[in-house]
Amino acid sequence: MLKLSNAAYQIDGQPMFKVLDQVQKLEREGKKILHFELGEPDFDTPTNIVDVGIESLRNGDTHYTNSMGLFELRESVAETTLKSRGFKPDLSQVLITPGANAIIYYAIRCIVNEGEEVIVPDPGFPTYFSAIKFCGAKAIPVPLREKNKHQLKFDDLKKLITEKTKLIIINSPSNPTGSVIAKDDISKIYELCHEKGIFILSDEIYSRSVFKDQGEFYSPSMIDHCNNNVLILNGFSKAFAMTGWRIGVAIGPQHLIKKMGLLLQTINSCVPPFIQKAAIEAINGDQSSVRMMTEEYSERRKVLVNGLNSIDGIRCHMPSGSIYAFPNVSGLGMTGEEFVDLMLNNAGIALLPGSSFGKNADDFVRICYVNSIKNIQLALSKMKETLKNRG
Repeated sequence: MLKLSNAAYQIDGQPMFKVLDQVQKLEREGKKILHFELGEPDFDTPTNIVDVGIESLRNGDTHYTNSMGLFELRESVAETTLKSRGFKPDLSQVLITPGANAIIYYAIRCIVNEGEEVIVPDPGFPTYFSAIKFCGAKAIPVPLREKNKHQLKFDDLKKLITEKTKLIIINSPSNPTGSVIAKDDISKIYELCHEKGIFILSDEIYSRSVFKDQGEFYSPSMIDHCNNNVLILNGFSKAFAMTGWRIGVAIGPQHLIKKMGLLLQTINSCVPPFIQKAAIEAINGDQSSVRMMTEEYSERRKVLVNGLNSIDGIRCHMPSGSIYAFPNVSGLGMTGEEFVDLMLNNAGIALLPGSSFGKNADDFVRICYVNSIKNIQLALSKMKETLKNRG
């Protein structure tokens, strides 16, 4: 076997898709599985968005387009940013990408040199770690502590900054914990990064999913307006149930966005125009489906977390946003990985262990509440029965 590049051996991928492969194998063998492992909305893309996409295809929007994104979509993104974050970015600050995941790689590649450091939340989204490693940089994990409801705290982050720190990634609401970073901590993080010349990648993919009973969304871009050192990562997958459409949005300093756009152009050419037309409808069209989905997630969250906390040996904070709960199962005398294996093989429930998200979460499990309340209640019942009968 011929040897590949050194970088190729640094690619880790996403553990959730590895678990999905295992789950699908069990399903092919005839086993029924309750799915709580993937951050995949169980709702279909709203009809008005689908209709626009289909009509765009029929109108022949199937050719190359500007690699930065359609003017109309970038203008819609700018207007929406004004409404949600209080500033309107210039179109040269907006880049339309093939999924939000790609922004992580584009940003790290264009900001960080080999050997430099990226501070990243731990537990955190696995692509952060994989992309940093692939680019030859060093991930410096900042712990998200259970005692702080897994909120990223400024004091924990500040002590990790060195002369090699080039980028800090924050994610609020968080995958996998569902926590929302406090406004005061975000402000302090921005002030320190501005002072020291450090970029902030603010992953805001769940910004539309902050629950009303948990406060309001806040972004460092509200201070910086993405003019200096703040880059927003956002997309359509979660809020609009458009995971399969693969479309994201980056908003940042012009010089950074320009280089990220050239990297996109080199690798992907452009995002298909019919997908972008559908995204315009997602932003500007009827928002009732988006509100309905968020309200439903909020109710599911309560049923799931209250149910988890009723099981002896499990404790779980109420998520402030996103579509994830992050219970601690150490009181059962097992690790997150052991709990996940037990539930998959004995109860037919697919989950992800906290160890998939970093080095500080072996006691935890991520549960995506992207399933019906009926199935959540069934899963809780199966958990209780399986734990009762184990051993």
